[in-house]
Amino acid sequence: MTNIAKNTICLWYVNEAEEAARFYAETFPNSKVEAVHCAPGDYPSGEEGNVLTVHFTVLGVPCLGLNGGPAFTHNEAFSFQVATENQEETDRYWNALVGNGGQESECGWCKDKWGISWQITPTALTRAYTSPDRAAAKRAFEAMMTMKKIDIAAIETAFRGE
Repeated sequence: MTNIAKNTICLWYVNEAEEAARFYAETFPNSKVEAVHCAPGDYPSGEEGNVLTVHFTVLGVPCLGLNGGPAFTHNEAFSFQVATENQEETDRYWNALVGNGGQESECGWCKDKWGISWQITPTALTRAYTSPDRAAAKRAFEAMMTMKKIDIAAIETAFRGE
């Protein structure tokens, strides 16, 4: 039997929950597919024996992928925010998400190929825009507003006023 977390993020997929969970497990540390459960009977968007739910973790966060069919789609109202420590880590996650059928957005946001939104957010950016030096924070924030994938060197240059 699968351990059931008290609070789990449920992500709705058309029919790709297992594929998505395996991709996340390969892409992010502290991530894994824990269990795949097939439907015990027919349901509105599938048949007995189809993969119905997938229990997985993403960066230590428990998730449930539900193959619920096309009735609902993802939007930016929900996103995973991933704090990165350097440009290499930022690039690795961004490129994995966007390069595997996803799409770029603005200010460090992107979507994976299943429509899940991700914020790939360097800790340098967070430190910059939350700085008590509000003028420096504003410069860093304004630099971020021009970016898709975050360029840490450009954020730090803007923060310093160079």
